[in-house]
Amino acid sequence: MIQKKVGTWPSMKLCMHRNVLKFLGCCLDANYPLLVFETAQNKTLADRIYDRAYAQFQPMPWKTRLKIAADIAHAVVYLHTAFQRPIVHRDINPYNVLLDEHDKAKLFDFSLCVSIPEGESHVEEILTGTFGFVAPESMETSFFSEKSDVYSFGVLLLVLLTGQRLFTFSRTENGDEDYLVPYVKSQIENNRFEEIVDRCILAEGTWLGKEQQLKAVICLAILCINDSEEERPTMIEVAKELRNIYRTANGPC
Repeated sequence: MIQKKVGTWPSMKLCMHRNVLKFLGCCLDANYPLLVFETAQNKTLADRIYDRAYAQFQPMPWKTRLKIAADIAHAVVYLHTAFQRPIVHRDINPYNVLLDEHDKAKLFDFSLCVSIPEGESHVEEILTGTFGFVAPESMETSFFSEKSDVYSFGVLLLVLLTGQRLFTFSRTENGDEDYLVPYVKSQIENNRFEEIVDRCILAEGTWLGKEQQLKAVICLAILCINDSEEERPTMIEVAKELRNIYRTANGPC
């Protein structure tokens, strides 16, 4: 069973990054202490992608999704590289990505973060995180590394691209619950690329380079969710590739 625990927050230096939800302080006037964060008016990424039954639902444009991916990649790179010891988030998922009034993405919930000990490539911790986003080697060994976050980020890319939940009964004919990762891999193997792209993205129409952008992102996601952590790119490489993809449509990222 995957468990969640309340961990210690990283240094306040963490909140200095523009794509991290800023921790403002603690309110002691309530019956128990309340943590206070900056406002994220446009809800979570999960709200914006999944909640299509609400009358107020507005499809998220592809270019916005691409910018969100680049924003969160920058935040994860910061975790992995800006501190004396790399920090592993361990719970990258759409519910931990908040959006401000301009849809700038903010990574949230660092209660499960762990630091990699000096001279080590992994850290052993209690199995934790959101099921489906946890890397397979962590599920098997309870070992976490920067490549664990890369896997989670790859699954996040699939959510942005497909607009689908990780687990659903609607993707199989016999009604069995189907997991998004093998579904996407199967569709790609059978050359059914358009089957996995969110219909909201397809409905935007076409523009120069759109198909190439979509395929580049899915290829990047597949690299990130490789079962072998050694074969996955680093988050620095992921962020660089997303920046290049984004620039083809929007200019400097």
